[in-house]
Amino acid sequence: MEDVLAKLVDEARRLGASYSEARFQEVATSAITVENGLLKTYESDRLRGIGVRVLLGGSWGYCSSSDIEFSQLRKIVRRAIKIARSSRKRSLEAKVGTQKTIRDKARVEIRMEADEVPPEEKVRIGIEANKAAMISDTIKNATTRLGTFTDRRLLVNSEGNNIEVQSSMAGLQQLSVAASAGKMERVSDGESRCAGFEFIQEEDWTKFCREISELATRAVDAHMPAPGTFEVIADPDLIGLILHEAFGHASEGDLVTTKESVLQGKLEAALAGSDVTIYDQGIIEGGYFVPYDDEGTPKSQTTIVENGTLKGYLQSRQTAMEMHKEPTGNARAMSFDNPPIVRQTNYYMKPRDYSLEELAEDIENGYYIKGRGAGGGQVDVGGGTFTFSVGPSFLIEKGEIGEMVRGTTVSGMVLETLGTIDAIGKDLKVSTSAFGGCGKGGQMVRVGHGGPHVRIGKITLGGQA
Repeated sequence: MEDVLAKLVDEARRLGASYSEARFQEVATSAITVENGLLKTYESDRLRGIGVRVLLGGSWGYCSSSDIEFSQLRKIVRRAIKIARSSRKRSLEAKVGTQKTIRDKARVEIRMEADEVPPEEKVRIGIEANKAAMISDTIKNATTRLGTFTDRRLLVNSEGNNIEVQSSMAGLQQLSVAASAGKMERVSDGESRCAGFEFIQEEDWTKFCREISELATRAVDAHMPAPGTFEVIADPDLIGLILHEAFGHASEGDLVTTKESVLQGKLEAALAGSDVTIYDQGIIEGGYFVPYDDEGTPKSQTTIVENGTLKGYLQSRQTAMEMHKEPTGNARAMSFDNPPIVRQTNYYMKPRDYSLEELAEDIENGYYIKGRGAGGGQVDVGGGTFTFSVGPSFLIEKGEIGEMVRGTTVSGMVLETLGTIDAIGKDLKVSTSAFGGCGKGGQMVRVGHGGPHVRIGKITLGGQA
């Protein structure tokens, strides 16, 4: 396949491209869904194809095909060239910098290929976990999903790069719905790892699913939190969600260059307290595996905020040229069908020194807000506002974490929220998911996010009066 990609790159050069790249992708997925003790779906799929991107006369052209016969692939090179030529008058001047030639293979270390596990074994694990979640008549629905995938990508470009990356992931997700006295509470959570099927076999999923149902059962009989603005502790799941959605997207270089981001023009500005440092990192425990982006740029640790000051943005090769910065390895594509765009990898806050008890002890009246069970939300990247649903949480009174409250919503302005962080925990959790990812520009990519426990001085909670 490397030879085929190299020939496509040469063909693009012969047709006048100043830069070209060819990307091959092969994906194998499996997913089962068990609902209330019964197997609902079992799906498996394989997909492969090639995408070609060319730069000609200052404009990009991109074309792809799942037919990997060489005669067909030569056609997509010509189509990509034609697209670049036809878009000259409508596109911004596109440029890429040069980078050191890289030849490398990187992969997630696994001990057991998911494809080698019989379907019956996957179904057995899913059904056993699901039945464990049906702890009482209070649980009206229990849905368990088990998923695996392997994603192999190979990039060859006109600068001599030849990079292969293989990611493997496995995970299980549980949704439990409890009902009591006319009230209903939905709690969902999952655990995924960049690993082989050994991750599924080594975890106690019956315990995991039972705990989700127990949480839903407790929460449905709990009180709603009071609406208003409070001092809170956000757990790693929630601070990761806020950072990724409300701040991470705003730090993406393409949104900055088009002035769609609240962070545009704020480099070197103080945005938060001196303890706040935020990174985007390609490989980290618990996160998604991104050693290189889909342009072949190495992805290491990128500092976005350092000691409260905005230090950088996430960059592709083109946005880096436009801003006179270095690429950060954040050009990512959903699949061979898509050209790379600027995306996050694993976005998180650096831990500091506080224990959970120390974070709580100075809060007179507030809440310990948990991300487990959190749902969707809304974000305005340009305005910097956010609203998210959160899972069952806890009241804090006079420095003590107390009774559970039901899930609610949190909202605020991200720069104001960061500015009121006055203490950061010493723990760190980064997580990812095998069941979806982050959407932008019609593309979904898998990401990781997280951080430590964080004390926020001002955030607004929904609820019922």
